[in-house]
Amino acid sequence: ATPPRGAANHAKRGAWGLTDRHRAAPGRATLVPFAALSASYFAHIGFFNPYLPLWLKELGFDLVTISLLTAVQSATRLFAPYAWGTLSDRTGERVRLLRYSATVAVVAATGLWFDWGVVGLALVLLVMFTHTSGMMPMSEAAMAHLVSQDGGFDARRYGRIRLWGSAGFLLTVFAAGAWFDAFGMRHFPGWTLLTLGAVMLSAWCLPDLREAASTQTTHPPMRAVLRQPVVRWLFAAIFFHVLSHISIYVFFSLYLDALGYAKTTIGLMWAVSVVIEIGWFFTQGRWLPRLSLAAWLVVCAAATVLRMGITATAAHLLPWLILAQALHALTFAAHHTVCIALLTHHFPGRLRGRGQALYTVVGYGLSGVLGSVLGGALSARLGLASVFWAAAATGLVAVGCAGRVWRLERRAGAPVA
Repeated sequence: ATPPRGAANHAKRGAWGLTDRHRAAPGRATLVPFAALSASYFAHIGFFNPYLPLWLKELGFDLVTISLLTAVQSATRLFAPYAWGTLSDRTGERVRLLRYSATVAVVAATGLWFDWGVVGLALVLLVMFTHTSGMMPMSEAAMAHLVSQDGGFDARRYGRIRLWGSAGFLLTVFAAGAWFDAFGMRHFPGWTLLTLGAVMLSAWCLPDLREAASTQTTHPPMRAVLRQPVVRWLFAAIFFHVLSHISIYVFFSLYLDALGYAKTTIGLMWAVSVVIEIGWFFTQGRWLPRLSLAAWLVVCAAATVLRMGITATAAHLLPWLILAQALHALTFAAHHTVCIALLTHHFPGRLRGRGQALYTVVGYGLSGVLGSVLGGALSARLGLASVFWAAAATGLVAVGCAGRVWRLERRAGAPVA
């Protein structure tokens, strides 16, 4: 991405208080722990999110209750990421906050072993998600700075680190599917404790770094950035794009289970999308510079409409289902990198943590709550396929919002990765 205003002054000293020379080429000792944190965090997500609905189903909950319990994660994303992001921006203690969050999440996860009832289970999930939902925005904010050079976002380096998260997701989504097929869902709490334990270990292995205090204002205030039309349309595009994907995150496993697929096959379908995702992250430095970031935003939204349409109409046909999952390279991987790069461009310096947090709040908080609750009601009334038709419709809205971002960015000089 092209340097934002004030980047020249801000570049005099990096986010960790390092000079440009050091910041342009961070050592392996700095980057590897971030790759480990990404791998362990998404290894947790890779088993937890796909199989949480199936575990809740085995506990005897109906579709509406399952959708409400899964919506707890999205509900915490309405407030927790921005609170953590603000705290990390103001204190510079991102690493210490990551360690604290991971440790509390592990303690909270032990509560999944006990029968608390619906309300008690919701409280356990609330505490756990409150501490995990802010981890990636803080980590992304730090990593986005480390992989930036001369004020520009290095998509190649970012992809090489982020692909380890996809690899962790791939490992657990496939292994957990096979495990649950063989032994049932009763080991779900144990998997949760094991994977969050790995997250905690990775967080404690991060370099004990603290951001240098900001001594001068080299970027516009937060409110001024949020008043920019291009930023508002960007968040609208993110909201509707991720809203479409809530159908995958919450209802995809239930949908395939209802169509008669085995849990191993369900895990394999998740794995297909992640293999494609890894391939994209590894090679995205070759593809992303060919279009502006805003143009890629439009392409990704259009691919989402296609993916959800195929899933709604032809998920019972394995080749078509595989094709739909392969579109994950665009609908998630490319879209995620483009959003991180655009947010790095519009939210420089000490705005970075809050910018990344808003990505989670708007993209995975608001849309997650709305998608989970309405999707649960819609599926109970019209069947699970209707959720994916609705997702295709919201994908079309995302195309329109992304098109608006593209037009505004063209006038201002569209940034590229």
